[in-house]
This record gives sequence, structure tokens and C-alpha cells, in this order.
Amino acid sequence: MTGNALAEVPYFEVADPSFSIKSAAVHEARERSWYARTNYGLAVLRYEEVSRLLKHPKLRQGSAAWPAHNGITEGPFARWWASWVLNKEGEEHHRLRRLMNPAFSHKLIGGLVPRFQALATELIDGFKEPGRCEFVSEFAEPYAARVIAIMLGLPESEWPVIARDSATIGLALGVTFRQDLPKIEAALENLYAYADEVIADRRRKERDDFVSALVRASRDSDSLSDTELRDGLVLLIFGGMDTTRNQLGLAMQTFMRHPGQWRLLAERPELGSKAVEEVMRVNPTVRWVTREAKEDFTFQDLEIKAGTTIHLFSESAGTDPRVFGEYSFDITAERRPHFGFGGGAHHCLGHFVARSDMSEALPLLARRLRDPRIDGQDEWLPDSGNTGPIRLPIAFTPAS
Repeated sequence: MTGNALAEVPYFEVADPSFSIKSAAVHEARERSWYARTNYGLAVLRYEEVSRLLKHPKLRQGSAAWPAHNGITEGPFARWWASWVLNKEGEEHHRLRRLMNPAFSHKLIGGLVPRFQALATELIDGFKEPGRCEFVSEFAEPYAARVIAIMLGLPESEWPVIARDSATIGLALGVTFRQDLPKIEAALENLYAYADEVIADRRRKERDDFVSALVRASRDSDSLSDTELRDGLVLLIFGGMDTTRNQLGLAMQTFMRHPGQWRLLAERPELGSKAVEEVMRVNPTVRWVTREAKEDFTFQDLEIKAGTTIHLFSESAGTDPRVFGEYSFDITAERRPHFGFGGGAHHCLGHFVARSDMSEALPLLARRLRDPRIDGQDEWLPDSGNTGPIRLPIAFTPAS
């Protein structure tokens, strides 16, 4: 990157917990430049450039460097992070993805839709107070954890273990990672122990579920090692729970700011899938998608050096006025694709799950929770990396 070019563009200290990707400062910077400098490398702010760089042949998946960016280069979490299919390249990435893909097939997820609907209804019926709930603990968290349990063939009654430890590990995706490391590694140890018990059970007696399929795969020629089996199962548990919980909370935040769209969703539940896409365009839990330069190259007259970390800002791209016009939130609109699930070879494994379970939950919530509004002190993760609510107390008018 040339010194002159870098001196003329905005700079953001994105590791500062007070920094917000959705801030006016970022949106103003997007009007001056397609990219910004950050303490990690570069941030790409506009839709067209994000779209092109997402699949650029000179870039690779960049999340592998995230622990090192935070001064964490060894230990159990660093080893687990390095094992992620997300952080692998080439044939190793294809092999791990091929073995995990069956858990997320469109056919499998489609067959679970009635179960998702029943689960959402059960949770709403179980709210502790009429006309009020703490949305994270009473809906988003148990819904996301029980969905992943259903998918993987785990007992739904064990959802609190899945939820508690997955939420703690999720802190590693935010900018407070280093200070949270002790409790993150303790949660990882708990999920390792849980995964070991599940794997041992399936080795004693196989079932017709995804964990058994993984265990069988560990014995086939296209195989998983014991470490890959355990690491992969923990990743599936964590990834399936944490992002869905956060995205449901962000969906509620978005709709509370657009009450007319909430009423429309209640009247037209067939818009559930479009509602998910629109929420993830303007308010995704994955605030940036990461890439790393494999070699020196030039992009739009910017010289990018090998090893540069590039964060593709998904919300900034998804609300870029050059593509989407003046900001609006409209669940009936036809939009260009968002980047909430990443893209290219590393497109999110679980996108069918997230799209399906949220597209069932949101219309049901809209029908049952009329006129939702904040009712108390809400609490949020920092607005960079991955974000979402820690607490989201809301009041609503129960449907008659």
C-alpha cells in the first residue's frame, strides 16, 4: 500500500469497544473512499468492492490470523481456532466441508420446519410474564440452541449447556477477545468434554443422526481424525447456536425501529424468508468478513502487500447508497445479495439452517408479539466483529 494513498483515506481503531461499524463516521467515510485503514489492516466499505474482493483470487480466508491480531498465538483456543474448516484452504478445506455438509442439506432442513414452528410456539407460550419477555434468554437463546440440538441429534434438554458455553466462546469473535480468553477457554473445555461424551455414546451405539454420520466418516477412507471429529462437532454446536441467537436479537431490534414492517410480517407470514434477507442486509451479526492477501497485488490503484488483513464491512456494503439508494428497510423489496453469510468457497456452511429457522420464527413472533418495544436496560456486544444483544427486555401487546 502506498504511503500517499493511505494518508488520504479514513482511519478507524476498530479494536476499540466503543467503535461502531454502523456509525455515521463509517457511513461518511464510505462517501469519501471505498476503503479505510484500521489497526488490523484495511476495511472495505462499498458494495461493489466488497463483492469483487470477496472472491478475489489473490485473497484467502483471513480469519486464521484473528487470534494473533489479539496477541494469542498458542493454547487450547488457538489450536481449536486453527482447526476450523473456515480457516483451512484448498483440498483440506474441501474435505472437511464435504464431510460436514450433510448436516446442513436443504432437504434435511426442510423436513424440520414443523418442528421449528412448534418450538417457537412453545417458547412464546412459556414466557414468564404476559406482555413482556427478556428476548435473549427466553426466546433467541433456547430457540437457537434447541434447533442445533435437533439437527445434530442431541437431547433438547441439554440446550442450557450448549447455550451457555457457546455464548461464552462467541466472545472470541469480538474485540474484547483477549480480556475474555480465560472464560472462553474454560467454556471450550466444557464443550470438548460434552462432545467427547456424545462421540463415545455414538461409537457404542450408532443412531440415525448427524453425529453418528461423523463417527462413521472417521472410519472411512474419506476420514476425520479423532481430533478433527471432536473439533468439528464443537464448531457445529457453537456456530449453529451463537450466530442464530445474535441474529434473532438483531432482527427484533431492526423491526422495533420499523413497526410497520413488523405488522406487515404478521399479516403476510410468507414474507418470512425475505424478512431474514432484509434484516441481514442492514443489521447482520457478522459485521465483517475477513480476507488476507496471499501475495502483493494492485486493486483499483491501491497496492496491497502480501499478509494484509482486509475486513469487508458487511453492513456498510449492505446499505451502500450507490446500490440500494437512500436507506430503507422493506421486506417486500427485491435486493441484490447481502454478505451476512460471507461468500465464495467459505460461504457459511449453516446458511440453510439460519435462513430456515429464522424465517419460521420471525412471522410467528410478529403474529404473537404486537407492537414490541424496549422495556428496560438492553445490553449489547461491541459493534464490530460479531455482535448481538446480551440482554433485550421488551414489552408487547399479546395477540388475542
